[in-house]
Amino acid sequence: MAADIPLSNRLDDDDYPAYTMGRAAEMLGTTPGFLRAIGEARLITPLRSEGGHRRYSRYQLRIAARARELVDRGTPIEAACRIVILEDQLEEAQRINAEYRRAARGASGVPDHGPG
Repeated sequence: MAADIPLSNRLDDDDYPAYTMGRAAEMLGTTPGFLRAIGEARLITPLRSEGGHRRYSRYQLRIAARARELVDRGTPIEAACRIVILEDQLEEAQRINAEYRRAARGASGVPDHGPG
């Protein structure tokens, strides 16, 4: 599967599962147990290698890093995961809303002069 995708495309892809659990934990300065816990809380769902090992993408590592920040400040892991999920949903809703506004301005003939 991954062999069918050129290496340069995989390296640029935020969703490509390039990192093993050990490497991901090392990069985040946490433990594999933390990654398993946020997986159980359904914050992220790692893909599995052909051998069944968890693999993480850069996008998933950014999400995990945000959860770790909250946990490090004393937020329970389940609450931290829920906060991160809600933040991610809000960001996506704001992006979609901005697209709708741009499309509406374009349809009305009003020039688009920036964000929002």
